[in-house]
Order: sequence, then structure tokens, then C-alpha cells
Amino acid sequence: MIKNVCVFASSSNFLQPVYYKDAAELGRLLGQNGYDMVYGGSNLGLMWACAGAAKTHGAKLTGVMPEKLQNMGVFTDGCDEFHVTEGMRERKAKLDSISDAVIALAGGFGTLEELSEMIVQKQLGYNKKAIVILNTNGFYNKLNEFFEEVIEQKFANHNVRSLYYIAETPHDAIDYLKNYKPSELNVDKNAIYAR
Repeated sequence: MIKNVCVFASSSNFLQPVYYKDAAELGRLLGQNGYDMVYGGSNLGLMWACAGAAKTHGAKLTGVMPEKLQNMGVFTDGCDEFHVTEGMRERKAKLDSISDAVIALAGGFGTLEELSEMIVQKQLGYNKKAIVILNTNGFYNKLNEFFEEVIEQKFANHNVRSLYYIAETPHDAIDYLKNYKPSELNVDKNAIYAR
């Protein structure tokens, strides 16, 4: 059962309004549908737009932040739980260990790294979590094209498409979580490496 949803997202305050709108809408829907939110603990950007709305609508917030970023003062005191880690690798491990599903909002290199790691973990059978990519404003269109190129040129097996879901709206993302059923993934050598 999905309870704790980890949200990866940009910490930028300089994006187009549509991104903050979708982030806040997702947060609202998380709270209203009984999900709690796990995230990077920031008081900035899409991270806080989503987390603040989630908390306002009843979600428990768990933040996880490396000590270096905490010392920069970019954390919020709005979290119900807040964990400080030594570095980014430890942060990702903690986010992973306390979440049941992942949603990636628009973001930069950090979001891309977090999303990619979760897909690979699922590909290798380390988790069976729902992985959702929220494609606000077509932000992830080119990434999806790249994923298809990776598959077409046989850098990855075609079955990786089943590892993640591209949602076009926050409602679409929540509907996917509500209906998600973990499948028994075939993680043998042929499933991972075969054409």
C-alpha cells in the first residue's frame, strides 16, 4: 500500500508560473487523498510549492537534507520530521528507504539523477515502487524521446518502459498511484541485457 510519496523537484524560484501551479496542485491532491509527502526538505521552488500545499491539506511532511544545504539555511521548519544526512548519497538512500512511491516534478540535474537512480533500482529488482514523471508543460518530452532512443539503440531492453509512468497532469499522477499494482518484474540476465 502506498502511503509515503517521495517528490523530486526543482528548488528554483525563477520558473514559469505553470510549474508552481502544478506542484501546488499535486501537493493538494496528495494531502486530500491521504498520502504523506517525503521530499528534500527545502523551503524553495517547486519543492516547497508542493510540500506547503500537501501540508495545508493534511499530509505529514518528512524532509531529508544534507548538512551542507541545511547550513545554507534553505530548509523549512514546516516538516513534521526532518532528517539531516552527511551528503547527497546518504540523502537519496534515506528518501528511498522511507518512501513507497516516487513522483518527479520538473527539475534540474539533481532531479534527473534521483529519477534515473530510482528507475535503475527498479530495473534491477531492488524496489517495486510506482515511479511517476509529471510532464508539466511538456517539460519531459525530450527526456522521453531520449529514453526511446536509448531503447531503440538497444542500450536498454524495451521492457524498461513499464518501470515508469509519464503523467500529463497532477490528477493523472494521483490516479496512477491509486491504481498501482506492483508487478513481478523479471530481473534475470535475459530481461535486463537481451534485445
